[in-house]
Formats: sequence, C-alpha cells, structure tokens
Amino acid sequence: MKPVQSELKKWMQENENFQENYTRIKKEVLHDPEIKEFISLHPNLTQREIDKNLIRLYEYKTQSKQCDKCSCFEKCVNMLQGYSPILHVDHNEIHLSYEKCHSRTDYEKQKKQQKLIQSLYMPKEILNASIGDIENDETRFKAIRELITFIEESKSGIPSKGLYFYGPFGVGKTYFLGALANKLKEFNISSMLIYMPEFVREIKNSLQDNSINEKIDYFKNADILMLDDIGAETQSAWFRDEILGSILQYRMMEQLPVFFTSNYSLEQLESHLAKSNRGDVEIVKAGRIIERIKQVSKEVSLSGENRREE
Repeated sequence: MKPVQSELKKWMQENENFQENYTRIKKEVLHDPEIKEFISLHPNLTQREIDKNLIRLYEYKTQSKQCDKCSCFEKCVNMLQGYSPILHVDHNEIHLSYEKCHSRTDYEKQKKQQKLIQSLYMPKEILNASIGDIENDETRFKAIRELITFIEESKSGIPSKGLYFYGPFGVGKTYFLGALANKLKEFNISSMLIYMPEFVREIKNSLQDNSINEKIDYFKNADILMLDDIGAETQSAWFRDEILGSILQYRMMEQLPVFFTSNYSLEQLESHLAKSNRGDVEIVKAGRIIERIKQVSKEVSLSGENRREE
C-alpha cells in the first residue's frame, strides 16, 4: 500500500484548482502581519515546519483574537465559541492552543453571579432591580443611607445585622431587597429572597416529602436571608415558633444578617404574631420572635407615594 502522504501529494499536483488555492492561501498566510511577526520572533523555525503547519497558521489567521471580530460572546465567530487562538513554539515546532476570551470570561462571571441570587416566588422585576434605579427623595433618604452603609461594610465582610424595612403598601420595600441582592453579588455574596406567604406554603408542603429539614438548614445558612412581607402570611403558632423562630435563632447565634420587609412596625408585628390562627394570644412567644428580629436587623421606616399606582 502506498503511503497516504505520497498519494495526497500526487493528487495535489494533479489537481490544478487545489494547487492554485493552496498557493493563494499560503501567500495570504505568510503575508499576514501577525504571522510574519510570529515567524520573525522564532528564527529557528524551518521552512519545512512552516509548510507542515500551514493549516494551523491559516486557522490562527482566520480566527478572532480576544474578541476583535466579535461584538459579544453570543456572536463569537470562532470555531470554539469564546476561545481565542494562541500560536507558540515548543522544541522548534509550531503549536496552536486556545484560551478564554474576554467576552467568555465576562459571560461566565455573569452566569456565576446570577446563581448567587435565589428566590422563592419573587417577581422578575425584583430580581432585576438596581441600586441606581432607586429614586432618592426625602422620604427614602434614611433607608437609602442604611442600605449604602450595609453595602460598604460588605466589601470587607458580611455585617451581622440586616435591615427591617417597614411602611405602607407599594413604597418600594421589596425593590430595595432586589437591588441590594444584585449589588452584593458583585462581591460574590449570595442572597436568598423569600416571599413569606408562599414560604409558609412551601414549608407545609415539605412535610409531605420529608424535605423540610433540608430547606430550613439552607435558609439558616444563606449568606444573606431576605424575608419579604413578613406578617402577611397566614399565622400559625407552629410556623412562628418551630420554623421562623428556629431560623432566626440560628442566624442570631451565628451573627448572620436577615433583611425584612413588612407593612407592620416591629411593635405592630409583635401584636400580629401574638395572635395565632386558632384564636390564641401568646404575647411571650411573639416577643421572643421580635427580640430575635432585633438581633439580626435594624428597624428602618420607608414611606412615600405608592409607586405601584403609576
């Protein structure tokens, strides 16, 4: 059997069109400024080695280098999406490898950051909230100041206390939580946002599949726990004491912050929590929850116009 290379060489010689294309491509490659510079920097490369690697050199020439021909990761023109070619020489042999381009690095960073925010039943608007979009007026000045203070302190470590935002319906309390969560992911701090009424239902359903302890442990250990609309849930002594109380007790002991939003001040919430769905009034047990809330957060009033009516 004749060697494959000799047969291929013979075919190339007999095929005039291929030979013309090959000659043209070789000329284009060897006259490419980057290829010429590469060859000049490696004077020990033989012509035989260069000819042998013409396909590699052509591949390098036609690929985008660090996004110079791509507007974004999704529109990458390279054979390996998001990877930029690199030519190098090892033992006088030409090698072609690929490294992640800037766009892919940014894309992977964004995907990683997106995973830092998890939620239970939070609307998309909240998950896309931004600190820069929060309107700064006199009714929000204190709340914004406290939010910025927490963000600044988070740059050197997670503070032990979050914030308890309370105020009328529609003033933007939940938006504050979403904006904060998005800002904190820049520091690789994860957040768990929970809408309290749905959280209660989630926990009750977890009794059926025995996943309740696993979920409670997850909420206990989240970097930043955010409980939205506390006081709006259907109240039960079991949930208040065994679930909410357990989570807050753990985070208080571990000095992990919790953020809350509510239509109730802490004083009003205490009265609300004291009344169970069975009609009992348990002031002492409600007081324990409030004390734990005070240990993991700072009460901040938020007022203003109802932005949901706009």
